[in-house]
Amino acid sequence: MKVIANLAWKSLLNRRTTALLVVLTVAISVVLLLGVERIRTQAKSSFANTISGTDLIIGARSGQVNLLLYSVFRIGNATNNIDWKSYEEFAHNRAVKWAIPISLGDSHKGFRVMGTNQAYFDHYQYGRKQPLTFSAGQSFHGLFDTVIGSDVAKQLGYKVGSKIIIAHGISDVGFSRHDNLPFTVVGILAPTGTPVDKTVHVSLGAIEAIHVGWESGAHLGATPDAQTLEQQQFQPKQITAMLVGLKSKIQTFALQRKINDYRYEPLSAIMPGVALHELWGMMSVAEQALMAVSVFVVIAGLLGMLSSLLTSLQERRREMSILRAMGARPYHIFTLLVSEASVLTFTGIVTGVAILYALLGIAAPIIESHYGILIDFTALTWHEWTLIAYVQIAGIVIGIIPAIRAYRQSLSDGMTIRL
Repeated sequence: MKVIANLAWKSLLNRRTTALLVVLTVAISVVLLLGVERIRTQAKSSFANTISGTDLIIGARSGQVNLLLYSVFRIGNATNNIDWKSYEEFAHNRAVKWAIPISLGDSHKGFRVMGTNQAYFDHYQYGRKQPLTFSAGQSFHGLFDTVIGSDVAKQLGYKVGSKIIIAHGISDVGFSRHDNLPFTVVGILAPTGTPVDKTVHVSLGAIEAIHVGWESGAHLGATPDAQTLEQQQFQPKQITAMLVGLKSKIQTFALQRKINDYRYEPLSAIMPGVALHELWGMMSVAEQALMAVSVFVVIAGLLGMLSSLLTSLQERRREMSILRAMGARPYHIFTLLVSEASVLTFTGIVTGVAILYALLGIAAPIIESHYGILIDFTALTWHEWTLIAYVQIAGIVIGIIPAIRAYRQSLSDGMTIRL
């Protein structure tokens, strides 16, 4: 067996150019297969960590996916608002550690505007319980101060001190803008890779102030100037949703049941992790399609190796016959070709894994900063080892095909090869 292995190695060295191309083909296939798998699993993990450390999300009665979409991802609109009295009652519940009010409805050049308070900057977390941080400036203090996400600042070219105009509703058109009440950017949040980056944050009081004189979405009355409004105290009447952190996880289900059975108004309380899992399940088709593409690339790479082995076999028929004439039996020829395919596949796998980690080292920081997907630079998982094993087995199976063909070739066929 040692002789066969040595012979297979020397044979590959003799055909080093072809062997190198086969190795690179297998390596690229492995890089794509493992890369897609790792990005898929890490994207799922990052998706689940869009919001972290929040035990319950409370909003008007609706489905949990809809509530999650508009409160966390700023997609869509609420079916109704929450009365401020309801917010205060649950915010002061003895099981609640902190509560973050959220008010949505306005926009700025395609970005959603969210009204909140200081609790948002103190308690909101994403990823692995990472808090919000500022890349410039600080949180809002004045009535017409605003804190913007990193994407808002980058795409619109805003800096601390820039003036912005908020529009009523999602459509940013001239007649819906609060032109006489500009906001001043006082802070820019560091990138998070979450919807926070695409959000304009203002105070709850500011949301009330800019809508003085607005009824049912129309500007019907006179709106005082900024100086006049700043001298008044504004108390929200309604909010869109609230995020809640509890003192103990054990109290989650009890408080959720209490909120869902609330008699003052119809409310829904959802657990973010459960809702995120349901939402990811709705996206499973795209996930499976991505995995299927990578599998087909691996198949294409292995078929390329098969083509190379069959082509080289035609050129090596005399070599095979000489080996037979020197005493090699058919199973020796069979083992030789299977060994060559195994070595090529194994080398391709090792090369592919090495390239994958090199690419991850370069691309991981870029992917995290731009897309918020944290790619762990860890050892191969059990599932990834399983995928590699399948590739190796497939490579051996591919090698059996030309090996069987060589096994069946007769000595005379090799010695009388046609040129």
